[in-house]
Amino acid sequence: MTAPGWMVLKFGGTSVSTRSNWDNIAKIARARRANGQRVLIVHSAISGITDRLEKLLLAAQQGEYEAALQAIVARHQQLADDLGITLGAAVEQHLRQLREIATSVALVREVSDTTRARGMATGELMATDLGARFLAAQGLEVAWYDVRDMLAAEERDGANEKSSVLAATCDFTPDSALIARLNAGAQFAITQGFIARDSGGHTVLLGRGGSDTSAAYLAAKIRARRLEIWTDVPGLFSANPRTTPGARLLKSLHYDEAQEIATAGAKVLHPRCILPARQYDIPLHVFSTQSPDIAGTEIGGTFAGSAGQVKAVCVKKGMTLVSMESPGMWHQVGFLADAFAVFKRQGLSVDQVSTSETSVTVSLDPQANALDRDTLDGLVAELHSLCRVQLIGPCASVSLVGHNIRGILYRLGDALQLFAEQRIYMVSQAANDLNITFLVDEEQGDRLVEQLHELLVSSVPEDASLGPSWGELFGHKQAAAPTKVPSWWVAARPQLLDLMETRNAAFVYQRQTIRERAAQVRSLGLDRAFYAMKANSNQDVLREIAAAGLGIECVSPGELAAVFKAVPKLAADRVLFTPNFAAREEYRDAFARGVWVTVDNLDVVRHWPEIFAGQDILLRVDPGVGRGHHPHVRTAGSASKFGIPVAELDQLPDLLAVAPARIIGLHAHVGSGVFDIASWVATARLLASLAAHHPHARFINIGGGLGVPDRESHAALDLAKLAAALAEVRSQHPKLEFWLEPGRFLVAEAGVLLAKVTQIKRKGTTVFVGLATGMNSLLRPALYGAHHDIVNLSRLDTPATQTVQVVGPICESADVLGHDRDLPETEAGDVLLIATAGAYGRVMASNYNLREPAGEILI
Repeated sequence: MTAPGWMVLKFGGTSVSTRSNWDNIAKIARARRANGQRVLIVHSAISGITDRLEKLLLAAQQGEYEAALQAIVARHQQLADDLGITLGAAVEQHLRQLREIATSVALVREVSDTTRARGMATGELMATDLGARFLAAQGLEVAWYDVRDMLAAEERDGANEKSSVLAATCDFTPDSALIARLNAGAQFAITQGFIARDSGGHTVLLGRGGSDTSAAYLAAKIRARRLEIWTDVPGLFSANPRTTPGARLLKSLHYDEAQEIATAGAKVLHPRCILPARQYDIPLHVFSTQSPDIAGTEIGGTFAGSAGQVKAVCVKKGMTLVSMESPGMWHQVGFLADAFAVFKRQGLSVDQVSTSETSVTVSLDPQANALDRDTLDGLVAELHSLCRVQLIGPCASVSLVGHNIRGILYRLGDALQLFAEQRIYMVSQAANDLNITFLVDEEQGDRLVEQLHELLVSSVPEDASLGPSWGELFGHKQAAAPTKVPSWWVAARPQLLDLMETRNAAFVYQRQTIRERAAQVRSLGLDRAFYAMKANSNQDVLREIAAAGLGIECVSPGELAAVFKAVPKLAADRVLFTPNFAAREEYRDAFARGVWVTVDNLDVVRHWPEIFAGQDILLRVDPGVGRGHHPHVRTAGSASKFGIPVAELDQLPDLLAVAPARIIGLHAHVGSGVFDIASWVATARLLASLAAHHPHARFINIGGGLGVPDRESHAALDLAKLAAALAEVRSQHPKLEFWLEPGRFLVAEAGVLLAKVTQIKRKGTTVFVGLATGMNSLLRPALYGAHHDIVNLSRLDTPATQTVQVVGPICESADVLGHDRDLPETEAGDVLLIATAGAYGRVMASNYNLREPAGEILI
């Protein structure tokens, strides 16, 4: 009945899309076989193909599908060439069938669910054929199987027809016939995820992410010794590491914890893949195909770590809330039964429920439901006979996940304060004591995750289940490289301590680091770069940057005056003026100075045509999506005050007829602290496409926001990759100049804030280290929740032995420069160094409490 030697290895779309990954897959399969295991590989379609198949069917409905079909053919041909194999007869047959499907759709101009399933299934069928033939070419004895002969879709009570076809579930009872069939075959087997067959012999889909579930079903059916999920991240993390670099690897989890994390929004595992493994006690491991040596996450039947600990902060977007209200439901017998019967008839699975005397609110998860307009309209229409109904969305669910969550409620007080300014639609505490979930406006989700993670997870000491952070994992590899250089202030320590002999606090900037960062900006190869001087307007700093060949970007008349005071002979065309909600006199002054002028509101052209007539201007465009390390630094999107929406640009011809200005450039800036290279590429492509509509446009300004690591362990922005990515875009638009306007990148790491310790205070187990200055000098921690590394410069070589709160003298509870920092035993008179403080430090300082902020020194 059992096949004790089988292991199931599932590989996702990214994992099977490149030759280097397939080389790793071959090595992994050989290693498992060398340990005496027989290997069943389950894998997805090539990355992006499922989306392209969706687009193909949509294009076929419009009658024009050839381009979409050829893109699919080309992608598979490219992978086959990379793998050193032919496209193959089986793949060519699937492509012919795909053409037949598209042709039939084009004739009737609609796609049935059954036809959609057949078309979408070709992605997995083609990819696994390529994979099987590559592994065979590498000398592995491998057999290809059609998973539709192994997985049978279940008849689900209450499921609508769409769900039965596009989000099916399968029986996973151990199957002796399947085990015998596999045992009689090759040592390596390969099959598809995502698809199955119903009782009528029709192809069905298991829903997006269904390949994980397919692998788990198969592992249960053949009683596998182990199930491995290979993806593009090395395990489950305490938050999404793409947006939270401090997210920590979860080394071990109980099945129930993994289920909650997956259900709460983590995309590494599909929630439905846990049940089969748990039911048959199959160990489940998550690894990265690109980094196979990292230990990953082990999921089993044992709880690890502290008795009560938040292990993950998750966000799930696209949620829809259904609010049902009726005064008559109070003490009404059977109201909930009647209401939920409606959801059942509509084929909808309820995620969370919140009730009061006169209302009930439930959440619907798009991952578990097909939330199309027709389904929701049908739900509302039927519920109207019972109560008043309101749909709310899109919403985000923000979940705190961990074992024994009730046991740590008393520790969540500070975390709950983060919700003070947010509208909370629902709060749910799981009956299994594994999560607390908050439903908020979708746009607030990411910010709350970052703040909650910093407060509840990042500061946790060593724990049996919490491993290194994403930054530490991948920063460690960079740190081992011989080019790693200690921060400049380590070598400058004697000089810095001498400077503090007669001072209580000071910002100190190093010329050499400013020059190095300027050289790095120039190495990007763009036509012009302007320093956003709002980051640091120190006169000596401005002179250094101007001497390095960069221009200066200003946002106010005061900054314009300051730059020409610091560098009187600076050419006007090296200065860019980018105001926001500026008075008309500010525009007059800028035009009179002859500097470049950016307009970010069409109303100023509409109402002050006399100012802009005959002038050359840039337009600041809002791309619609903001980015950055905190909502306060995201400068695009409907909630941001910056930029002109793309949809409003069609008003320009009428405006320019009245105020005939020339649009000579387009500008966009999406936010600060951005490490995603794709962000600048997307901005550049958008601006270049818009510039084509303006005959005088000769340059685009893609903004700034180059990310700066806020921790020593975090990896820096890969400037070489950024340069290469932008070079590719530039090659497609040779007539356009490309501009950039970094600010913090040039000065943040060049500056430190030094401050003397005034006193030490202990309150129970909490130790406060008080400094001579605080948020009056450095506002970023209070304003953005920003992290700055802090060291005791006086005792730099002494091991850290205590965890402290580093605070200032300002009469505000927010005056905390560092929470839970590890320092050596510290005494009054010691000098603490706050790193990465060269940007948005002194320029945001104040005399609050009538305390002078720290002065400035350039060395």
